[in-house]
Amino acid sequence: MKIVIVGGGFAGVNLARSLGNDKRFEITLVDKNNYNFFPPLIYQVATGFLEPSSISYPFRKLFRNFTNVKFRLGYLQRVVPEENKVILSSGELTYDYLVFATGAKTNYFGSDNFKNNAISMKTLDDALEMRNKLLRQMEQASVIEDPDQLRKLLTIVIAGGGPTGVELSGMFAEMRNGILQKEYPELIGKGGEIYLLTSAGELLSPMSEKSQKETYDQLRLLGVKVRLNCRVKDFVNDTVILPDDETISTKNLIWAAGVTGKLFDGILAESYGRGARLLVDERNKVNATENIYAIGDICLQMTDPDFVNGHPQVAQVAIQQGKRLAKNFKLLIENKPLKPFKYVDKGSMAIIGRMKAVADLPKPKVHFNGMIAWFAWLFVHLISLITKKNRFRTLFNWMVAYFTKDQSLRMIFKPSWNKFTDE
Repeated sequence: MKIVIVGGGFAGVNLARSLGNDKRFEITLVDKNNYNFFPPLIYQVATGFLEPSSISYPFRKLFRNFTNVKFRLGYLQRVVPEENKVILSSGELTYDYLVFATGAKTNYFGSDNFKNNAISMKTLDDALEMRNKLLRQMEQASVIEDPDQLRKLLTIVIAGGGPTGVELSGMFAEMRNGILQKEYPELIGKGGEIYLLTSAGELLSPMSEKSQKETYDQLRLLGVKVRLNCRVKDFVNDTVILPDDETISTKNLIWAAGVTGKLFDGILAESYGRGARLLVDERNKVNATENIYAIGDICLQMTDPDFVNGHPQVAQVAIQQGKRLAKNFKLLIENKPLKPFKYVDKGSMAIIGRMKAVADLPKPKVHFNGMIAWFAWLFVHLISLITKKNRFRTLFNWMVAYFTKDQSLRMIFKPSWNKFTDE
């Protein structure tokens, strides 16, 4: 059985590994990058607390011990369902079964200004670009005399009150109150604020009210200006425009306000649901198709009785769907009935700052915060990294940061000066 998996995130990798070394299957995983990475920690790369290699790993090395798994670098350009074929930027592949595991992309809500001017936080490239930009602007600020320009450089606005927005704002606040005062003493007292804006009435909407309140209170104590029910209207000429035409002057709008699915050439319109996600049945088969499946953030499954509006777009859903689909492919090749996917919610958590985090467990329904939640967050994210080498590197960097309250990864690395300057 030839299976082509498009996308090497949580869902795609778990599917491929679960079918690894089973000679009944010939697996080809396609991805636009040659590496897998761990999205929940890209904000720590962006803020200089982790190096990219701590949370990423090359696909070919990951699969080199699986004799039936191949990797193809390329972009998906078109699907030809009637020929069981996909057209890639790097050639063509035929399949018996096709699996979409592409994840989601940043949702700019149709605004070119957000897309072109804001800093996205979806990929490792985004994280490195953000780190370079913010570090260069700190260097600019250290020699600028104009107070208005100085405030623009030092003010950071984060749009989006989910885990990424919360974790970024907490990290920036602690850096401003600690590391940056030591390394940029000339900027002490020169202004610059950290804003966290969300269109929702609370932070961390899927979590408990206790977690939402604890997060809000802790961020305020760290000096973050949190604005609820505040949707960003536009970002133009270094100005964030808010409702009632209120404005914030800044060169730094970080966009963490949501994601959307992707449209694939060759897939019928009736196969898509809310948010451009692929509608799937209880076994993750895409509607209006015969042999095409979708797992992870790209799919919308509303057959799970506990999640009738679809599953949350989180890592655990993708991991569990990847493993369940692998088991179903094994049942399929044995001519046995397939089993429906049912998500097991293992809880949710978010880190706010040093020794500050919140966590909710569904069964039994328990909320906890502070140091215990912080250690739980560290442990869960550490064991979720894909290899032992990733875990060791990340643990080492975290230990250095914990004991020194510092990190030494704030270097400006870039592939080309032309991308960042006029030189």
